[in-house]
Amino acid sequence: MSSDNDQIPEQQNESLEDQEQNPVETDSSDESEESVEDLAAELAKAQATIKDYWDQIMRLNAEIENNRKRSQRDIEHAHKYAVSNFVESLLPVTDSMELGLNATETENANLDSIREGMSMTLDLFIKTLEKHGIKAVDPTGEKFNPEHHQAMTMQEDAEAEPNTVLAVMQKGYLLNDRLIRPAMVVVSKEKS
Repeated sequence: MSSDNDQIPEQQNESLEDQEQNPVETDSSDESEESVEDLAAELAKAQATIKDYWDQIMRLNAEIENNRKRSQRDIEHAHKYAVSNFVESLLPVTDSMELGLNATETENANLDSIREGMSMTLDLFIKTLEKHGIKAVDPTGEKFNPEHHQAMTMQEDAEAEPNTVLAVMQKGYLLNDRLIRPAMVVVSKEKS
């Protein structure tokens, strides 16, 4: 057994000696040319990738700018034409008022027909306002509410409790439950 073990190191020594005596000839210039070519190829690939990313960034920037301009234009149009539906719904009221004025110029115009036409026009106008969330505030007989009413004067009234709205001088209006104009009212006060 010892002879087998002895032979293995001898064989290894021989192969090492052979390598030292017959070194493998390598051309260092070939290796450097290959590594330069590899580096140049990698550089070209990296530059192409950078160019692709740069193009993507430029396209995204252009798209963002276009979206910003489009949004700004949409906002301007929304502000400019926000009341267009409201205006369209008021046109029949205008037409009705013009018809009423024309009716006053006819020979057979009478006060009752003019009053009836005005009443119909007012009803149409009120319905149009309500359709768009505008509601009249007519607080006659209600408790005075400083958030919705503006007291113009105070009067003593034996029948009404103090701080009750006795009369409305001018109606107030709410837009979607937000006060647009307070009702101008006469409020009861305690007897002195």
